Amino acid sequence: MKSYESKDALIEAILASYHKFIQEFEQVKEEEKDLQVEGVDRSPSQMISYQLGWLNLLMSWEEQEQQGEQVVTPTPEYKWNQLGPLYQSFYENYQADSLAKQIAELNQLVPLFCQWVANFSEEELFLPEKRQWATTQAKWPIWKWVHINSVAPFTNFRPKIRKWKKMSQAN
Repeated sequence: MKSYESKDALIEAILASYHKFIQEFEQVKEEEKDLQVEGVDRSPSQMISYQLGWLNLLMSWEEQEQQGEQVVTPTPEYKWNQLGPLYQSFYENYQADSLAKQIAELNQLVPLFCQWVANFSEEELFLPEKRQWATTQAKWPIWKWVHINSVAPFTNFRPKIRKWKKMSQAN
């Protein structure tokens, strides 16, 4: 897994990977947002929904902890061995929204997410066991949670949406 020398480097990586990812949606037609194509595991809408779901979920963990609540990760309804159903809940939350609305929401959420990251001290971000919600058996620092739920999927979904566009035009 990539590592970061600072909070600023992490935020730059989030923004760079996000901009590359979201630009790929410029040519996606609204009426094709839910189209499934062979060889791609998510529709365009599902890719955006996944990101909306995870970014909001991460920030909600911090909010709950700051309010003194006991945080249950990933959610009270889903355990870590139920990520498929969790992802399905993300898709269902946004399926009625147009692709344009989902993109607009993500365009607003990513800067908020980056500001959320910026609000952590370097110590909170890079040392393990600084938040109850981030302290698992793996003892990941917060930056790893941020990376695997923002930079990594933005980066990994970019070739998927490109393949989706290529395959959808072939049909």
